[in-house]
Amino acid sequence: MELFINCNTATLAPYTAPLDELRAAHLYRRLGFSASVETINQAVGQSATALVDTLVNQALAEPVIPAPEWAAWTNANYPADDDLARQLRRAQREELYTAYGNSLLNNNLRDRMSFFWSNHFVTEYDVYDCNSFLFEYVNCLQRNSLGNFRTFVSEIGLTSAMLRYLDGAFNNRNRPNENYARELYELFTLGEGNGYTEEDIIETARALTGYVNRGEVGCTAITFDPERHDVDAKTILGQTGNWGYDDVIDILFAQRTNEIASFICMKLYEFFVHPDSSDDAGNAQTIIAGMANTFVANNFDIAPVLAELFKSEHFFDETAIGVIIKSPFDLYLGLLKETNFTYNDGTVINFIDASRMIGQDLFDPVDVAGWQRDRMWINTNFIIGRWLTMEVFIEQFYAASTEQFRQLGIQATGANGTTENDPNVVARAIIDKFTPKGLLTDAEYNRAITIFREPYEDNNIYETGTWNMMLDDTPSQVFLLLLHLVREPEFQLK
Repeated sequence: MELFINCNTATLAPYTAPLDELRAAHLYRRLGFSASVETINQAVGQSATALVDTLVNQALAEPVIPAPEWAAWTNANYPADDDLARQLRRAQREELYTAYGNSLLNNNLRDRMSFFWSNHFVTEYDVYDCNSFLFEYVNCLQRNSLGNFRTFVSEIGLTSAMLRYLDGAFNNRNRPNENYARELYELFTLGEGNGYTEEDIIETARALTGYVNRGEVGCTAITFDPERHDVDAKTILGQTGNWGYDDVIDILFAQRTNEIASFICMKLYEFFVHPDSSDDAGNAQTIIAGMANTFVANNFDIAPVLAELFKSEHFFDETAIGVIIKSPFDLYLGLLKETNFTYNDGTVINFIDASRMIGQDLFDPVDVAGWQRDRMWINTNFIIGRWLTMEVFIEQFYAASTEQFRQLGIQATGANGTTENDPNVVARAIIDKFTPKGLLTDAEYNRAITIFREPYEDNNIYETGTWNMMLDDTPSQVFLLLLHLVREPEFQLK
């Protein structure tokens, strides 16, 4: 699958035409983890401005996952028996993963964004290995996902997960550790080599000293110890003084306002619009500059930037549709949202486990730079894993209830879903619901339709016009078509 070149020349001006089905589905695939046939049909005919405003306001109002009883546990709260302690930790982690997986399914933009930030402000659970640290980190992601980016940067840097992961817990005045200072600039705010020097990193590390607990292994919360803070003068981004943690954030956002805005808006653009932000054939850099202006004008509030982007002609331009490769979470959660099949907490955990198998381990990215997305999801092992796991899940849904497959076919076809007697019409409707812009060629459509028709092909039922979706074997037709579609290249896109 070749990487798409970004040829989008549309602007940030509002998209004013009523949403059609293609663009309504596009909005939900990008803004959340897709949506049911019913939700997309309700969006058709609405204005992008009104719908996006509603979805952004919903995201801002969503409550975070409630704190579990173990949210502040330390090692002392666990059983002395190692095996029992491991089992309890595993159960707690599964509890939080289940709650977060349900949030991804239910909260559209809020947790699409919290998930995005987990791959920006990266930590790896395997490094800090503490459930209370993980909950604090997830809580920070959810609370700040659409809030103020400056506040977000300040808060995420003081989570115990981050302090442990990037060695802030080992950063004291006698032996400064530069890991967090480096990533603060390189990955979290400015971009590699953009507006800072090695000396800035060294001096910033000194300013960040003191958030230590002697580096004890385990779940001891990390707090500030003034005795371990370097109180001598430091020069950071041209500013000299006895700087501490808050001063670093103040100086960074005051001295590198435009660089921060451009870097973050570039990452948002590549995540939500197109993985290619170069200007070789389109005007991505102009769009990013406009987003950055909005970001700065709103004092680094995230929601206004996204609202402007999602309402724009650029976002809804046809060249932006179906050009991003689905992540594992997009693959599984999108299937569930688009089919509207019945599921439970066990399904959510199974999806999370399957995502880990094909390269996306929840709250445990590959390294501090995070998953590089798009092409990294498609290699020989991962693509086969995507096919096989999707087939297993579809088979499980079919074993649980064949009737939901019939209802999917009816809903996809629309008002005449129960009476439509042309199987080609129904098959095409299902295909077009599960692929951003349909299949590439007529030959591909014909192959898929042939598979859909197969259960009744030996009868004269098609010729006599008596076929419809209420017949006994029509659920199996939808089932067979879905099994075929999940292996199609177009199904891998959003």
